[in-house]
Amino acid sequence: MASLLRTMAIETGLSEVVVQRIMQSAPHRYKQYKIDKRNGGKRQISQPATEVKLLQRVFVDLYLSKLPVHPAAMAYLPNKSILDNAKAHAQAGSILKMDFRDFFPSIRKASWMSYCAEFSILEDHTERDLAASLLFQRPNGSGAMQLAIGAPSSPTLSNILMFRFDEIISSEVSQDKVVYTRYADDLTFSAERSWNLVDVEKTVKRALREIPYPRLQLHPDKTTHITKKFSRNVTGLVLANDGRVTIGKGRKRAIHAATHSASLGRLDARQMQKLAGMLAFVHSVEPAFISVLERRYGFETIMRLQTVGSKDRRNLRPHSVNEIFEED
Repeated sequence: MASLLRTMAIETGLSEVVVQRIMQSAPHRYKQYKIDKRNGGKRQISQPATEVKLLQRVFVDLYLSKLPVHPAAMAYLPNKSILDNAKAHAQAGSILKMDFRDFFPSIRKASWMSYCAEFSILEDHTERDLAASLLFQRPNGSGAMQLAIGAPSSPTLSNILMFRFDEIISSEVSQDKVVYTRYADDLTFSAERSWNLVDVEKTVKRALREIPYPRLQLHPDKTTHITKKFSRNVTGLVLANDGRVTIGKGRKRAIHAATHSASLGRLDARQMQKLAGMLAFVHSVEPAFISVLERRYGFETIMRLQTVGSKDRRNLRPHSVNEIFEED
């Protein structure tokens, strides 16, 4: 344990005694609150205390960032985005989407301990247990330690612990010429023909039964199969039949309307911030549409609108485009 504590202390400038005290008490140092889900209901958010968050970020940089993540994983990575996730399926004719139930809370301390033992992560069981205290929350009334929605270390750790699942699924479905990606808890499979996807759900369920960790369940109401006859979207982006990835006609109409109102000075500060977020994201997904807006409203107008609140949007990394457009 001395090695872990010493390394964390050097990196943070805190004493080893203070680092150990924070790490040991971390599972109980979370502020709980709920936010509305887009499709109704509430989502439990667990915000770690400032000092816990500091150590979690340091642990990610020093340890977790060096552990392998499967190429099929698309979320929470600096070089990947929801656009990359959608592009992987843009040329396919048929899409199958699946979703995990309670993804982060279902990933438990036992998964981390098994992973560390399997790959000799950290020096001994004591260090692994101390790291688990830092990385996992123990909610009130629960005997199990689980990943918290809101901890900066949870996204990276989830990708690491999902490596074996991603590896198995990628290997097995590729034999039927199926492309697989995972964006957090969203699983997307695509192929040229629907028949290629027939065995995918069975393969996923078998893998979930057989892998030793983590113990996850599919959300039965969120499995959907879509062909080119219908509007296909992946992580909120629309797959056009000609292979392009777009934001969709409905959103373009909404942006046109908001931009027109902004050009006439009819939007308040909050609405201007929202429009700026839309434009900034569209610029990274479908820059050709920005050119359309520039021709209609003027280059200077669009540039001005895109820079509104740019500092506040610097770390914008949405789970889906719907989080920007606030759609259901």
